Amino acid sequence: MARQNKIKLTRGDLAFEIFNTILMVLVLIVVLYPLYFIVIASVSDSKFVSAGEVWFWPKGFHLTAYKRVFTNSKLLTGYRNTIIYTFIGTIMNLIATVAIAYPLSRKDFVGRNVITLIMTITMFFGGGLIPTYLCYKQLGLVNNPWVMMIPGLVSTYNTILVRTFFQGLPYDLQEAAMIDGCSNMRILLQIILPLSKPILAVMAIYYGVGHWNAYFDALVFISDDKYKPLALVLRDILVTATDSASGSDAAGGGSSQVDLAKTAEAMKYAVIIVSTVPVLCLYPFLQKHFAKGVMLGAIKG
Repeated sequence: MARQNKIKLTRGDLAFEIFNTILMVLVLIVVLYPLYFIVIASVSDSKFVSAGEVWFWPKGFHLTAYKRVFTNSKLLTGYRNTIIYTFIGTIMNLIATVAIAYPLSRKDFVGRNVITLIMTITMFFGGGLIPTYLCYKQLGLVNNPWVMMIPGLVSTYNTILVRTFFQGLPYDLQEAAMIDGCSNMRILLQIILPLSKPILAVMAIYYGVGHWNAYFDALVFISDDKYKPLALVLRDILVTATDSASGSDAAGGGSSQVDLAKTAEAMKYAVIIVSTVPVLCLYPFLQKHFAKGVMLGAIKG
């Protein structure tokens, strides 16, 4: 077999490759360093973190911040609630989004453009916090776990993405199925959805991350500790630690209060790690679907 001739790079090509490599390394450092800093700051003494002396290695290494976070009795409740909200909420979101996007993608659906326009208006205008609170109170959603799942059941942006993806699928498949006697529900379940795994994976990530990080709705509408999600529980832990640390600085306090003051800053970063690690561990398994689905859902239609 003849040897394949290697393409020789010119000086310009070589300079371009070197420049690109250096640029990508710099971008990687800029992206990863904040995450790395959060990790080392969470295991460092707060006085070094506050003084800006922690850069590349932890100083005054300790795990007290994590011990205080994980020994809090409300943490497991927060994790349980967030997992429930994320799992059930994401399934409900996917069902509702597909149920709306599919008819809007059909060419034979009369009024689909008007409905899409009305949905789009909701992306720019809202009723405001106080009317929303009064509405939720009338519906019995205040201090109710369903307030974390029902009000945000459908995202207009996500619905448009899914609709655009459905429109990009060959319509001939649906026409052939209708000729064979398939109902709309059967077409959706047996033809459309099996071809839509990439966009569904993207929607699962979007909705799942949104539920996992849900904070403001819980802060406004939930006051019962047994319904609070992880983000709100971690916020309560952090506020308690900060208030206790401020009190110990002002009043002197015992050794436990002084120890708490030393870890108050580190707890801020420990809380970030505790809340984001589960999502970071899940993302690599869905990354390929994420990139493919976003591109397909965005450029077709």
